[in-house]
Amino acid sequence: MLNLNLDSFMVEFKDGSVKNVGPTDKSATAKLFDATDVEGRAFGDRRVKIVATDAEGNEVQMALDPEQAAAVADDIDALREESAVFE
Repeated sequence: MLNLNLDSFMVEFKDGSVKNVGPTDKSATAKLFDATDVEGRAFGDRRVKIVATDAEGNEVQMALDPEQAAAVADDIDALREESAVFE
């Protein structure tokens, strides 16, 4: 399930194109629940890409700096040791 929350989002569809209208203070949050496939891979020479897909074909991608990817890996290792999530 993909949950997409858009704030102050306004676009215009005209003649097959999308045009930004309104203020430039738009923001969005995307959440993917019940991922069925998750992978990490190199993205260019300096990033790590994490891709998660659900059974409906929804996909979320994140490109992280190596330090950010390592921090996520450390967080998961800590959960393995300290949390009941992995039991």
